[in-house]
Amino acid sequence: MDAVTMLRGEHREVEKLFKKLEKGDLSVVPTICEELTQHTRKEEDVFYPAVREQDEDETDDVLESLEEHHVVKTLIRELGDMSEGDERYEAKATVLMEMVRHHVEEEEQDMFPAVREAMGRKELQALADRMGGSS
Repeated sequence: MDAVTMLRGEHREVEKLFKKLEKGDLSVVPTICEELTQHTRKEEDVFYPAVREQDEDETDDVLESLEEHHVVKTLIRELGDMSEGDERYEAKATVLMEMVRHHVEEEEQDMFPAVREAMGRKELQALADRMGGSS
């Protein structure tokens, strides 16, 4: 598995959880938060630095992604300090979902194709290994 395939797969898993959230299942919010925390860590620690090193044209996209991650982490932290019964819990979880969906769309439509073009298959596989995936 390569890095882009790995990240896309994680996006799909979170989207499945979002579908449950949309049906009113607030019990999935802590799982969503945990999944997103792990995912953003992989992107920030391994993927984005490699993207910037390989393709300077992607620097603006990486910087925007980092800012989106900052907002996502803030929402996750705030949700962690709340309970399902809090008045704004569901609204905050919905904003998190919308923010992540926007972020995923940009990554998958813009960044990932550019990364595939800039990096070879072996490099993307090595990147996946560094992010904790298996080849």
